[in-house]
Amino acid sequence: MEQKHTVRVEELGLEIGTGSLANLASGAVTISLGETTLFASACAAKTLRPGQDFFPLTVDYREKFAAAGRFPGGYFKREARPTEKEILTSRLCDRPLRPLFPKGFMNEVQVIGMALSIDGIHEPDILMVNAASAALIVSDIPWNGPVGCVRVGEIDGEFVVNPTQEQMFDSTLDLIYVGNEKEMMMIEGSADFISKERFQEALAYGQEKIQPIIAAQKELAAKVAKAKSEFELYIAKPEILALCRELAGDKLEEAIFIDDKQSRGAAVDKIKAEVAEAVKAKVGEEEFDEDQISLSFEVLQEEVYRSNILEKGKRADGRGPGDLREISAQTGVLPKVHGTAIFNRGETQALVYTTLGTSKDSQDLDALTGGANAKSFYLHYNFPPYSVGETGRFGFTGRREIGHGNLAERSLLPIIPSEDDFPYAIRIVSEIMGSNGSTSMASICGGCLSMMDAGVPVSAMVAGISAGLVTEMNDEGEITKYKVLTDIIGAEDHFGDMDFKIAGSRDGITGFQLDLKIQGIPFDIAHEAIEAATEARLKIIDKMAEALPEPRTEINPNAPRIHSMKIDPDKIGALIGPGGKNIRRIQELTGAEIDINEDNSGRLLVFARGADTLQRAIEEIDLCTAEIEVGRIYKGIVRGVKDFGAFVECLPGKEGLCHISELADFRVKKTEDVCKLGDELVVKCIGIDDKGRVKLSRKAAMAEEAEPETADAEA
Repeated sequence: MEQKHTVRVEELGLEIGTGSLANLASGAVTISLGETTLFASACAAKTLRPGQDFFPLTVDYREKFAAAGRFPGGYFKREARPTEKEILTSRLCDRPLRPLFPKGFMNEVQVIGMALSIDGIHEPDILMVNAASAALIVSDIPWNGPVGCVRVGEIDGEFVVNPTQEQMFDSTLDLIYVGNEKEMMMIEGSADFISKERFQEALAYGQEKIQPIIAAQKELAAKVAKAKSEFELYIAKPEILALCRELAGDKLEEAIFIDDKQSRGAAVDKIKAEVAEAVKAKVGEEEFDEDQISLSFEVLQEEVYRSNILEKGKRADGRGPGDLREISAQTGVLPKVHGTAIFNRGETQALVYTTLGTSKDSQDLDALTGGANAKSFYLHYNFPPYSVGETGRFGFTGRREIGHGNLAERSLLPIIPSEDDFPYAIRIVSEIMGSNGSTSMASICGGCLSMMDAGVPVSAMVAGISAGLVTEMNDEGEITKYKVLTDIIGAEDHFGDMDFKIAGSRDGITGFQLDLKIQGIPFDIAHEAIEAATEARLKIIDKMAEALPEPRTEINPNAPRIHSMKIDPDKIGALIGPGGKNIRRIQELTGAEIDINEDNSGRLLVFARGADTLQRAIEEIDLCTAEIEVGRIYKGIVRGVKDFGAFVECLPGKEGLCHISELADFRVKKTEDVCKLGDELVVKCIGIDDKGRVKLSRKAAMAEEAEPETADAEA
């Protein structure tokens, strides 16, 4: 697509352009890699909404089926609510953009991205981050970018930048790296037990590869040469802040260092209300602005939290910077459920369920990218309002819940056994019962234990923990003092600078996500956080092992039984029967489910709720796929009566002719004298000719059955 202004990143094959589409937007660009092309726009509101006290940044990414030459499913043939992939891409893009807006900038900003063309080779998610950055940098919106984004894979021990979808199947690393010219901004992804040393090398590789993308965006902004607009910053007025600081005094620090989260919050709210009344009395009713009290208290609380950590190494709940909260875990806590665990870390608590199902319980995927069309392991995360002692909307799955669930899911995926070894669909549901920091990491710990409780033969124990950061900066924005925190609580996440989540086993890292509130962190701080998280993770795994050291040797009695078997591929048609008649009969007769592998290998999976049901289904399958054998006796059903004999079905769908001369040990005048349609008849196979026609004999079967009686009489 030709644009008025275009820049290229030759070494990565990227092209970014602007000036020809959506010229009424503050900023709008297209970005291309191969034949995948995305559009992104950025717009800012000119004024604030009444009573607005937060920065409303929204990032929305959408994929249109037309971009891949496809029709959407469903009756209306129109794209509806965003898919999980679209939501995750929107969140991925939001997180590195947000810290780069000026402090106090509250005007609503909306970034909208849309896939215009998808080639099925290149993933559009990293393109969306780069496009959003480019749209903001060429716009008149104040923003301290740009940022660059790449995906880093590892194939055969070598790092690969922006691997294709096909290459990702062979990659042991999926790292999405976002940074600015000097420092790391955001990371997200998963790995197959990567060591912390190799992980740090991957981060450095990503930082190197984003530099030409950042340079290209700067070049594009210079070509556009659009001046940044002036916006009023919404910050605490110095005189009100000073007054609040004076009135709150030491009481605020005392309140913040109350151990219990709810008591701490109530104490701060009480002081805030008292200060508000005192300020109102001092400045007068007309001059009083309650929003200024809220802004001032945000600043004052941040000062107390940060100064105590930096100066005294003292945290709000009394811990030192590297201390974990108290950890406990239980398994097998509920009847009937296949696997359960409760994981507690301080006031954070997750009740996690594992359910085992059949292949029909796999989740179908209708994504335009990503390769797989279904997945048999998935994790759902729920964050109800009571988990923080509040009221709110319930039963609605928000973006945060989808993002946290996905992080926990990809962190546990490397320990899931292969479908050949464990052919179950696995669903984990994490119900957050209490939240005071890192509930996604609690979901990983509880999810691992609940699978072990269900009898899933996981390859290792996986746990997760979050590392935080508090910094002090000079006027140039350089970090002059900092403290890395292990196992941050909610307030430390809110008033701190970093939330660095890392999950893994004793052998390496499996999942990670970094969010910042500052405009980047140096690599030495990131390395320190990785070391702290590694040490904490091993301690958590030790605690988990106290609750359940190994997966249970048998799957839960309430879970379905699965039997894997192979039949001759040529017999699949016989098992299915005309119009599915045979397989339906077996399933209705036994209550089992039969799944036939589509690769035509003859592999079957039989699912049943009990051992007896499973055995009956296996016997019926054996009957359907068996062949009539010479010399064997069968109890068959008469399917046809002719003058010359009867056709008897010995096995499902397989029959032979019992000639009238073989119907009895005496002369039979009419076939109907011995049997009628639908009668059971015991027959013996006495031959199969070269055309496959089966010869049966009731006379031979009767003689063979009579032999023991004759022998007994002679004795």
